[in-house]
Amino acid sequence: MVFYHILKKNKIYFCTLLKKVLYFVIIFIIFWLLNSGGIIMKAVITVVGKDTVGILAKVSSICAEYKINIIDVSQTVMDDMFCMIMMADISESTVDFTKFSDDLSKYGEENNLQIHTMHEDIFNSMHRI
Repeated sequence: MVFYHILKKNKIYFCTLLKKVLYFVIIFIIFWLLNSGGIIMKAVITVVGKDTVGILAKVSSICAEYKINIIDVSQTVMDDMFCMIMMADISESTVDFTKFSDDLSKYGEENNLQIHTMHEDIFNSMHRI
């Protein structure tokens, strides 16, 4: 009987201690994610059109203008058609996503290119089976 009471008291102490440790770990993870750039918002940018000099450079300069970091680029030229898929980190963008997307589309229209910009969350939800 005495052993049962000692176990019960230690169990309560252990559970309380475990809760405090878990709270600390959760707070630490949230702090780390917010301060280390751990939460990344991404955009997928596609460009298709007749190949001309400077397409990649211009799209990249629009990204740089708004502090959007290019994470990955895949491009190819088939015959005379330029095709590019770009993954960009929009976490630290200085403009909202709509303005960024509109500016890229405007550049595309002015240069006979089809440029589509899609938030990664929408892209992923559209391509899940």
